[in-house]
Formats: sequence, C-alpha cells, structure tokens
Amino acid sequence: MSGTAGVAERTGGSRETETGHPVPVRLASVYLPAPLPREGRLAFWDPEGGPLPTAPGDGTQELTVVRRHGAGVRRRQVPALTVPLAEALPLLVRARRDPAAHPATACWGAAALHALRLVARGRLLPGLTPAGHDAWRAGPLEPEDIAHLRAIAAALPPEGHAVPLPGPGVLRLPEPEALVRSFLDAVADTLPRTPAAPHTSGRPFAAREPQSLPDAHEWAAEVAAGMDAGVRISLRLDLSAYDVFDAAADDGVRAAGAAVVQVHSLADPTLVADAAALWAGEADTAFGPRARVDAALAVRRAARVWPPLDRLAAQDVPDVLALSEEELGELLGVAASRLAAAGVAVHWPRDLARDLSATAVVRPAPGSATDGTGFFESEDLLRFRWQLALGGDPLSEAEMDALAEAHRPVVRLRDRWVLVDPALVRKARKRELGLLDPVDALSVALTGEAEVDGESVEVVPAGALAALRDRLTAGLRPADPPPGLNATLRDYQLRGLAWLDLMTSLGLGGCLADDMGLGKTVTLIALHLKRARTEPTLVVCPASLLGNWQREITRFAPGVPVRRFHGQGRTLEGIDGGFVLTTYGTMRSTAARLAEQPWGMVVADEAQHVKNPYAATAKALRTIPAPARVALTGTPVENNLSELWALLDWTTPGLLGPLKSFRARHARAVENGEDAEAVERLSRLVRPFLLRRRKSDPGIVPELPPKTETDHPVPLTREQAALYEAVVRESMLAIETAEGMARRGLVLKLLGALKQICDHPALYLKEDARADRLAARSGKLALLDELLDTLLAEDGSALVFTQYVGMARLLTAHLSARAVPVDLLHGGTPVPERERMVDRFQNGETPVLVLSLKAAGTGLNLTRAGHVIHFDRWWNPAVEEQATDRAYRIGQTQPVQVHRLVTEGTVEDRIAEMLAAKRALADAILGSGEAALTELTDRELTDLVSLRRTS
Repeated sequence: MSGTAGVAERTGGSRETETGHPVPVRLASVYLPAPLPREGRLAFWDPEGGPLPTAPGDGTQELTVVRRHGAGVRRRQVPALTVPLAEALPLLVRARRDPAAHPATACWGAAALHALRLVARGRLLPGLTPAGHDAWRAGPLEPEDIAHLRAIAAALPPEGHAVPLPGPGVLRLPEPEALVRSFLDAVADTLPRTPAAPHTSGRPFAAREPQSLPDAHEWAAEVAAGMDAGVRISLRLDLSAYDVFDAAADDGVRAAGAAVVQVHSLADPTLVADAAALWAGEADTAFGPRARVDAALAVRRAARVWPPLDRLAAQDVPDVLALSEEELGELLGVAASRLAAAGVAVHWPRDLARDLSATAVVRPAPGSATDGTGFFESEDLLRFRWQLALGGDPLSEAEMDALAEAHRPVVRLRDRWVLVDPALVRKARKRELGLLDPVDALSVALTGEAEVDGESVEVVPAGALAALRDRLTAGLRPADPPPGLNATLRDYQLRGLAWLDLMTSLGLGGCLADDMGLGKTVTLIALHLKRARTEPTLVVCPASLLGNWQREITRFAPGVPVRRFHGQGRTLEGIDGGFVLTTYGTMRSTAARLAEQPWGMVVADEAQHVKNPYAATAKALRTIPAPARVALTGTPVENNLSELWALLDWTTPGLLGPLKSFRARHARAVENGEDAEAVERLSRLVRPFLLRRRKSDPGIVPELPPKTETDHPVPLTREQAALYEAVVRESMLAIETAEGMARRGLVLKLLGALKQICDHPALYLKEDARADRLAARSGKLALLDELLDTLLAEDGSALVFTQYVGMARLLTAHLSARAVPVDLLHGGTPVPERERMVDRFQNGETPVLVLSLKAAGTGLNLTRAGHVIHFDRWWNPAVEEQATDRAYRIGQTQPVQVHRLVTEGTVEDRIAEMLAAKRALADAILGSGEAALTELTDRELTDLVSLRRTS
C-alpha cells in the first residue's frame, strides 16, 4: 500500500474529499527535518495517545514528543505514521481547507501552500548542506513572504513542533519559525527533482541522490548571503532588426526584434556583461567561476514565467533571442510585468515612446458660432470621434491612417519607435463614433464622459462647444441692475440675475432653486427688464400667488403692463409686452390658445407642480413655445431625482436624455447611495442649469435674523393611548394576512389613522368640531394653548400648520372659543379671501393663522410671524421647510422660532428620527415618504408603530 490513499487509510480517522481522496482529519502532524532537506518527513500522531493501525512496512514508528504533565512537561513515546514530503504535500493541502482537520495539520497545510506558491514563482536558490551536498532552498524571499512565514509560525500549536531537538541536557523544542523555514527549504529541494531532471539539467540539483560538491563552498557562501550565486539576468530589447526578413528562421517569419541577455553582478551592481561575452570568457572575473552555470539557471527560472525563453535555455550561448511580432507584443505587455515579479528586468530602447493615447472628441462643424445662440439654432450635427495623440500632441489624419494600417506592436512614427496598444489601433481604424445633436453634445461636454460600446469613455469638447462649456462653468460677476427696476438687489440676487441672463441669452433654460424667501420673484422681474424683449413674459403659478405676483410687479417694475389671464373674461387681445399671469389650471385648459401667442419668456413658478412629466399639466406646459424657459422652485427635488429630470427637461429639452436612461445612468446610483462618482457626474451635468442657494450659505446668512428649531415631545392622553394601541392591534392582524397592493393600502391606512390619533381623538373619530373638552383630550392641543398664551402675551404672531383640513377646523373652532383672533386658510379658500387673510395677518389684526400645509406651503409672504408651529409632521422635510419659509424669508426682521410637536413613544417619534437623517441627504437622495414604509416587513412595521411607554 503506497501513496496518499495508503497513508490516509492507515490513519483510522479519514473521510472522502470532493475529489474522492481520503485525507486524515483528526491526527496532528509534525515536520521532522533531515540532514538532506528533501529527505525530511511528516509524522502524523494522535495527541490523545490512541494506537494507530499497523501493518508491516507501513511507515509506523515510535515518536518522541513533549507533552504537558501537571505543571511541567515530559517526554513521551507515541506511535506515528511518517510520510515522505512528496506524498505528504497533497494530504496537507487538502487538510488545509477541511474544518475537521487538527489545528497542527491545518497549520502545516498553510505552510505547504506557501511553499508551493514560492516554487511556482521560481523562488529557488541553489546551495549546499553542511556536509557539502547539493540542496535547493526557498528564496530569495520578499518581505511579504517572510511576514506570511512568521504568521504561520505564530499560529503553529504545540502539537505541530512537539518533537524535541536531539542532544543531552536541557529539554529543547525547535523554534516554530526556524522549523517552518526548514520545511519551505525541504519542499523547494523536493519538487525540482523529477525523474527527467538529471537528463535535462545534469545531476547536481536535479537527482534525488546526494551529490558532493567539495569545491563549491565559496559559491555556497554567496548563495547563503542572499546574493543568488552573485548574478542576475535582464533582457535588453533591440529593435534594430525590425522589419528585416529572417531567412534563417524555420517558419520564414519576419524578425520583429531581439531580446539580448545581459548578466549583472549582485556583488558589484556596476558589473554588466552580455551573455555572449560571459560564455567566451571575456567577462570580468568578478562574476565568479560559476557565473555561466548561474546565468543558465537564471534563464531557466525566467522561462517558467515566459515560455519563449525556453529557446534561450536550449542555445549553447544563451545570449540573443529572436522575437516574432506576437512575442514582441507579449514582452511589451503582460510578460514584462511577470518577468519583473520574477526578478528579471526588461530594458526598452531609449527612443521607444509609450505615451500614445486616444480621447473621444466632440467637435462642431467648422464655422459654428461661439456665442451659443447660433450653436443651438444650427441644425448641423456634431462629429463624435476618436482623436489619437502622441505625447499629448494630436496625430494628423494621415498619421492615424498609417496607424490604422499597422498590424504590429511597435510602429515607426515621427522618427520614433512607438508602442501601440491593439485597442488604440482599433480606434484609429474606426475613429468615427457617430453624430450628436447640440444638446447631446453639450451633455457629454459637461459630464466629460460618454458611453461607447457599453464602456464609459472620457470625452473632450473642441471648438465652439468647448467655448460654450467654459462659459457655462466659469464663475459669474454680479450683473448691473436693469433700468426701470425699483429695488436694490442684494449681491447674491445680482449673481442670480447674471446667471439667468447668460442662460436665456444662450438659448438655454434654467431652474432658479433658491430657498423660499430669498427673492426669486424680484430677480425674475429684473431679468424681464434686462432682456427688454417686445414679446410679453408668461408666468404660470398657483392661484394663490396671482395677487402676490401682481403686487410685486407693480412695486418693483412700475409702469410695466401686467395682466391676469384667469377667471371669467380672460383674454390675450391687445397684449403689448409686460407680464401675463395665469394659473396651472387655466394654462392646462387653454394651452392651445397660449401656444399661438409669441412669448419672450415662459416662467413656471412653484415648478414642483409639474414634477410629474406624464401629468396633463406638465404635458400642456411643454406645448407652449418660447426662446427662454425658467423654472422657479424652492424644492427642485421633493421625492426623487425623476422630478429634477422633469424640471430640466422642460427648461432645456433633451439635456438629460430620456427619463428611462436617466434613471438607469444617474438616478438609481445616486438615490441608493451606491456610487460617489455617479453623484459627481450628475452634479457636473446639472450644475450649470440649476442655481441653488440656501439661507445658510455664506453671504446670505447675514441678511436674515436667526432661526431656532425646537422639537416638543408631547405625551398622549389616556384616550389617545387606548385608541392608538387598539388601532395597531386590529390593523396588524389584517396586514399580516394581506399581500401586494392590498397590504400597501392597509399600511397607509394604519399610518394615517395613527397620525390623526396623535393629533386629536376627535379628528380620528370624525366628531363635531364644537365638541366640549377638546384640549383635555389631546396632549398636542394642550401644549398649543400654552405656546399661544405665551406668545400672545408678548404681542407675537404665529402660523400653525397641519396637514389635515379637519384638524385645522378643530383648531380654529377651539381657538375661537377661547377668544383668540384666528383665520383658517386651506385649499378651498377663494383667492380674494386668501389675499384678505394675508393682509389681516400682516397688519396684526389676526395674530394666529391656521393653515393646511399643502394649500399654504408655497407663495405666501407672512413675515409678521415670529413663530411657526407644526402641529403634525409632514413626512418630507422639504415640504416642512417650505411651510416654515412663509415666515423665514427676505423681509423678516425678527428671530423666527420653529416649534414641532411630536407625540412620545409613537410612530411620530420614530419618524422624527428618520427625518433628521433624511434632511442631511435631501440634496442627493430623498425617499418617497409613507409609500416607502409600505415595503417594511411585518416585524419592522410592528416595531415602527408599536406604542412605547416613556419613563
């Protein structure tokens, strides 16, 4: 019985691996060194002292090991199976990955893998044993190799080096690191000695029998000192014979070049000689008496890394290797790095250029305008093509044609040898990438990349397109105020005016996305005056903002005509410049009529109303032509990046491409937070077309008084808590048995019910607003009374926002019963009445204004309010901030305090924590509010809505 199967069969504790070979899984192993490294053995033994199956001649022997005995140690004889290294290696490698293997065997398996990798990399050094016999050892070792060796040694358990060192006196065990190093050398001395090795390489360092080398002690000392016998080889690439037909070649191929072998002395790095000189005995004697043999061995090691060098090893004088074009290409590519890793350097000709590159270039037709207007009005398509360059200097068409015809790894170009990547040749052959329309060209110019054959490539704009990109991305100086403007614009407003003027003058649109209250309206009025067009400007806005627009135009641009196209008797007859104001509803129903009227500019105020590109309102707005389109909004992204696409695709159609490709290329990666490069790429594309300023920006903060935000935790009353728990219990029973859309509907219904209970039981139970004891039944309402009592005593004013009109009615009835002057503004309030309410509040006649969040979250100027109270939370921070900005805006002179009422231990409490994180990412990633919560698992949903008792 022999081989790994026989060994494993004798272990008494083996199992089959995936390959069908049984391996020992319970026995410990220990390496037993020998004077001749290749004669070392692995011993397998049982640390529990159990007997091993025995058979005549099966390698079983008594092994002396050191084991713990009480507080000390003592020698002990145990039976062991000893195995030659060649047979042990497969066992160790398989046991390395076997979870049932003994730790000592697994550790020696790691050492075996390390040794095999060193041999595979050609890390072998010839040397002598102390007795003067030939022996290979592992080396030279890199720092990483040594670190791995030490890590294995540190992990070796006591059973792995339990055989004591020979000799009388103190009991000593081998050091794990020295033992592992000895094992690596033994593997290195075992593997090269195959039956054929003595016939191909001679007996020294090839035969298994020991060879005595009595005259090689000096040479062995050099090897031991790490000088690898004193020599190294390198390859010098010679292209002088390139393109010369090699008549001597058996296959009649053209010689592409030659690799000349050079020998280096490690003892003296200044000594370098060609191998031919070394073989002829003409090299410096400093190389040593065995330099020829050492050089031949080095060539053989290098041939393991790059097989063409085998031809050198077969030559009587391994000095020059003729290379085919294919081999030259390999040597110039992957082979060079592999050889370098094996310690063989490749030296290139001094005039070999390696800086040939290709860039995708977008270039307008010759003569295109550079002012932008002609560029976008032109029907000419732009050329999109590869441009190759040498050292950054573009190649001519003739040079690229010559390169396209090349079928070689190096070409002669501009009196130089040039290394040619096959991929660059393909680009030279197929350099035309197609045609782009102006908007697509501008898009790739801004992002700096495009997709070509499924690969993202760098794109460089040229000519008029580069000039346009530079204008769009350059910093802007503040514009001069236009004549006729009756206002003093702040510095950031003058910069906004300059940006809008640039975009509209280039025939492009833009989205002014300043925070609410920073003066977007007056900036747009200034833009109208600066453009000085004879055609009127059409402003589309919510109905609640018609009066505000008319007042602002009359105030800041006195004498400029302004007309409302809204309600009964609306007409466009006799329009002579100025402004025309209309609502989104009127625009939707009269889009065909509005499209017939020439407009100098179309403005969409509160443009988030058209964030859904498939809605009828957005479709109607797209049918109205204009040379300039401007979107005004404080929240360019409320829920997801598709809304941003809808706005910019209206202002500059085609800029972001189709919505489907925009979602795939940009939006998903940004919203999922997967790719920081995707965020930067989208930012580069969008930044020139969207101007975003915040109240917290430098230069704007000093214009506004401070704002203080406070969350007020409010306990539930007993009635609220009982209702809350009952609704959670009943709803979760139904949700757990539902699926799909039905489940989502039940989740949304549950969340809405819990929010209403947190506001007031009467809201959830749909009780009459005149019911008694309203305050005593809701913790929020009781706190609201306290807040209002305090601020009214200080002659303050407050805005109270709620998302439920029913709650707004309850609050109004309750405050009226307490004789608090109050008005209620909601979606059904007529426009004239809205304007009267705003005037009464601003004049101080009504100190408290209750507003429904969606109806009053935009367009109102309520700077008298020093307090903003969010009675309930809207689960989108952008919408809440819009509502707050009714008071915290330009014109506000007093500090603003924002109060958010949050019921403790409820779903509101958990959502408040989520909102804090969401607000920090609102510019890049916004979820979809309650809809996202419908995808929670039952357990996650239960954790979200369960009432938690507060201490």
